[in-house]
Amino acid sequence: MDHTLDYLRESLANYQENEMCQQIINKLQAKTYAGEGEFVKDLEDEEMTYLHDVLENELDYAKNVQYDQRVKELTEVFELLF
Repeated sequence: MDHTLDYLRESLANYQENEMCQQIINKLQAKTYAGEGEFVKDLEDEEMTYLHDVLENELDYAKNVQYDQRVKELTEVFELLF
């Protein structure tokens, strides 16, 4: 798994009590993806919408604390969603 998906998994851990989030986490655990593009293609529309909202929150947080590497990695997934 590439580092971008590692950052995504870490971010999703903050929302794991949500059923949709758990569904996305299960996908990440069940399959080894070559990269974020392959992962995003495997998402259902509902999962993409949910992930979009989560990533907006996570990107805002990362920008506020000036965690540039996290912003870069999460933006790579965010830009592929729609």
